[in-house]
Amino acid sequence: MNILETNRLVLRELTENDFAELCEILQDEEVMYAYEHAFSNEEVEDWLNRNLKRYSDAGFGLWAVIKKDTNKFIGQCGLTVQEIDNGKYLEIGYLLKKKYWHNGFAIEAATACKTYAFDILKQGKVYSIIRTNNIASQKVAERVGMKVVKEITKHYYEMDMPHYVYCIEARTNEQPLSERQD
Repeated sequence: MNILETNRLVLRELTENDFAELCEILQDEEVMYAYEHAFSNEEVEDWLNRNLKRYSDAGFGLWAVIKKDTNKFIGQCGLTVQEIDNGKYLEIGYLLKKKYWHNGFAIEAATACKTYAFDILKQGKVYSIIRTNNIASQKVAERVGMKVVKEITKHYYEMDMPHYVYCIEARTNEQPLSERQD
């Protein structure tokens, strides 16, 4: 099912038929450097199943990113709920196949997800949680308009991993009370 469309991309729900495409991303050590390991087949299957469950539970999740002109699966981008300091936050996440890096696809897909979060889900803020060593993903978040609001440490795969928490607020036409000149 198609969820979003941009000039060059379609974002649709992942299906079980996308397993091999996900393996190409999640089992590429270079793509997965921020996770410190490439995934096993079982981890890819778990990743896919978690997203399928997100669709039924929350109505959103990570979506397949399809390049319109070729109909090729180039990555995944979407919205997930993440826990930070015991709170739940809506996050934009993105992972693309390496051969599609540096073409603006992550920015285009993440921007569409940001708009979806604000306009469809009516969220006031959206976040991205990015490893401090993941400069490319940080640049995507910044191009989407996000700013670092804090640094956290996540424990994953037997390691403490420092992350930046990026955030952007929905724009409204109403001025904050502190800026009004009534």
